[in-house]
Amino acid sequence: MVRLKDFQVCDRDLSDEILSRYLTSEAIAVDTETMGLILGRDRLCLVQLSDASGFVVAIRIPKGQTEAPNLKKLMEATNITKIFHFARFDVAQLRYHFGIETQPIYCTKIASKLARTYTSNHGLKNLVQELEGVELDKSSQSSDWGNAENLSQAQLSYAANDVSYLHSLRDKLTAILKREDRWELAQQCFSCIPTFASLDIKQYQNLFEH
Repeated sequence: MVRLKDFQVCDRDLSDEILSRYLTSEAIAVDTETMGLILGRDRLCLVQLSDASGFVVAIRIPKGQTEAPNLKKLMEATNITKIFHFARFDVAQLRYHFGIETQPIYCTKIASKLARTYTSNHGLKNLVQELEGVELDKSSQSSDWGNAENLSQAQLSYAANDVSYLHSLRDKLTAILKREDRWELAQQCFSCIPTFASLDIKQYQNLFEH
C-alpha cells in the first residue's frame, strides 16, 4: 500500500511546482476516478498521477470545471510517456472534459493482453498480484468520488495505489513483449488509442464488427 505521506492533493489543477517536477520525468502514470462509466453522463472527479519515484498527486475536479492548463501541458508533452491501465477510458475523459490530447501513451491493459496470452485475467489487481506480488485492496473502487472535499483515507489509498505500480508493470510487460516479438505490435496498438477515444466521445459502438 502507498503511504499517504507520499500523496499530495491539489484542487482543480497541478501546482506550478509539481508541474515543473513532473516535466523532468521520462514517464508519468495516470488514472482517473469518475461518478460512473458512461462518458458524458458521469463526471470526472479525480485525476491521479505518479512519477517513477512514487511521488503521487491527486487533482480534485469540481463539477463544471472545463480547464486544467498545467495538467494539459503535462499530458501533451511529447517527451513524456503517459502510462495508463485501460488508457481508452482515461484518454477519452481527459479529452471530453478538458480538451487534452494525450500523447504518447502506454496502456498496461493492452500490453497485458498481448504479452500474457496464458491468461484471460488482465485487470490491474491481477497484474499487480502476479507481477508485483502485491494484492490490491479494491474495496473503495465503487464509491462516491464526487464528494472530493471529504475523501476517506481508504479512497485516497485506493487512488494512490492505482498509479503507483504502473511504472514497474510497464517495465515488466515491455520485457515480455520484446522477448516474444510483440513489442512493435503493442506500439501500434497504443498509437490507436486516441482514435478509439474519439469514437467513444462520439458514441460510436461496435464500429469494427461485421
